[in-house]
Order: sequence, then structure tokens, then C-alpha cells
Amino acid sequence: MKQKRNLLEDGVHGIFLLLGLVTVGCVLLITVYLVISGIPAIREIGLLDFLFGDTWAATAAQPQYGILPFILTSVYGTAGAIVLGVPVGFLTAVYLAKLAPKSVKEIMGQAVSMLAGIPSVVYGLVGMMVLVPGIRKLFCVPDGASLLAAIVVLSIMILPSIIKMSVTALEAVPKEYEDASLALGATPEETWFRVSVPAAKSGIAAAVVLGVGRAIGEAMAVMMVAGNVANMPNSLFQSVKFLTTAVASEMSYSSGLQRQALFSIALVLFLFIMLLNGLLNFFLKGDRRG
Repeated sequence: MKQKRNLLEDGVHGIFLLLGLVTVGCVLLITVYLVISGIPAIREIGLLDFLFGDTWAATAAQPQYGILPFILTSVYGTAGAIVLGVPVGFLTAVYLAKLAPKSVKEIMGQAVSMLAGIPSVVYGLVGMMVLVPGIRKLFCVPDGASLLAAIVVLSIMILPSIIKMSVTALEAVPKEYEDASLALGATPEETWFRVSVPAAKSGIAAAVVLGVGRAIGEAMAVMMVAGNVANMPNSLFQSVKFLTTAVASEMSYSSGLQRQALFSIALVLFLFIMLLNGLLNFFLKGDRRG
């Protein structure tokens, strides 16, 4: 009996190990493929011209492949989504985890889950039909399809990730921490923000990074509301193009050097996201050692 149990445990461990290796292998294959596909274009165009060129004209008589407008647009759009979405998501998570009645928590939790399940194209469609005309009328601009519209849509799209993971992290804080704080005379609000939140900061930080990852990697929704024009993002009301939308919008008809350049854009985006995750892991591990 004991031998059969050991064999079963070894089999389960083997399955888990195999699945883990498959996951790592998929990441490695994607990395190798992007490097092999993206390096030739960077070598031909030139690294500095590719990263810091301010003009993307892949179909012109004299093609230019500068992706600085795409990089800045992605950075500004993600930063704007963080500024708008993170405070709302964080405060909503604190309310749901610590203050909301059970009935309200259940209703809002279901609403957040539904928000997470809405396809990106639906966000883009609603933004295109409601948000873009609203920006055009409210700010009296020629076209509401702009960086501002993309920021608003992205800030809404990252809310479910931030709220759900932050609520889970806050609820995992031992109740004894809060009881000790209240026993020392702290108010409930002081306890939530000075005890519970610091104790759950690793989970909250992971939630924010997951939301940022979705904002950086989103293509369809921002393509429908940002105008999809390769302009430098000098204004919130300017039509722009993100790194993701550049790949999604041109890959279907591209060929030759243009197609290779699009793979190079995907490589830049992939490395940027990996760098972000690496920095997060570094700081979180530093906090745990501390």
C-alpha cells in the first residue's frame, strides 16, 4: 500500500515537473523566435535609427523605420492608465476587503468579474461609439480618437486585475495584525492603510504589474480609439499608434524588411515587459530578505 502511494506521489510530481518544463519551454521558444526574427531588421536599419528614429513610413518610396513615436506612446499611455486606474482599483479593493457589507461585496465582485471577461473589442467598440465623440464635443477638438481616449479605455481595462488580486492580498493578511493595531488605539482607517496595506504590499504590487502588463500588451481596443496614426505623442488629443497596434495593423500586408521590422517591434515590447517583471521580482525579493 505504501509503495503504491509513493508511486502515485512520484507520478504526480513528474506530471507537475513536466507541465512546469512545458511552460518554461514555451517562453524560451517565443524568446528565441522573436530574437531570430527581429535581429535582422535591427541590424539592417541600425539600432539607434530604429529605436530613436521619429518617423515610421514603411510604405514610402524611401522607407523609414523609426519606432520612437510608438515607444513614447506606449509609455505615456501606460503611465496615464496607471495614474487613473491604480488609485481607483486600489481604493476599491480596500473598500471591498475591509468595509463593504457582504451583499455589496458579492455584487461588486461579480461586476468586477464580468468586467474582466468583456472582450477587448467590446471595450474598443464602446470607446469608439461613446468616448471618442464625447471627447470631441467636450474638448472641441477635430477628432476624439486620441491618446486621451486610449488612456481612459486602458485605465478601465486594468481595473479588474488590480481589484481582484489586491482584494485577495488584503484578505490574506492575518486578522491578528489588525486586532493588535486596534487594541493599541488606532482607528479602523489607520489600521487598513498602515497595517493591512503594508502587509499585503507584495500582492498589491503584483496586481499593479499585472494591470500594467495588460495595458502595455493591449492592441485591439486602443487601435479602435487612438486614431492609429504614427505621430509623436505631443498632445493628449493627438491621434497616435502604440507598439502593439503597429504590429497588429500592418502585419497582414507587410513583407520584406517591413515585416522583419514588425518582428523587431514585438521583440522590443517583449524585452520591455520582461524587464518590468524582472525589476518587480528584484524589489519584492529584496523586501522579503529585509
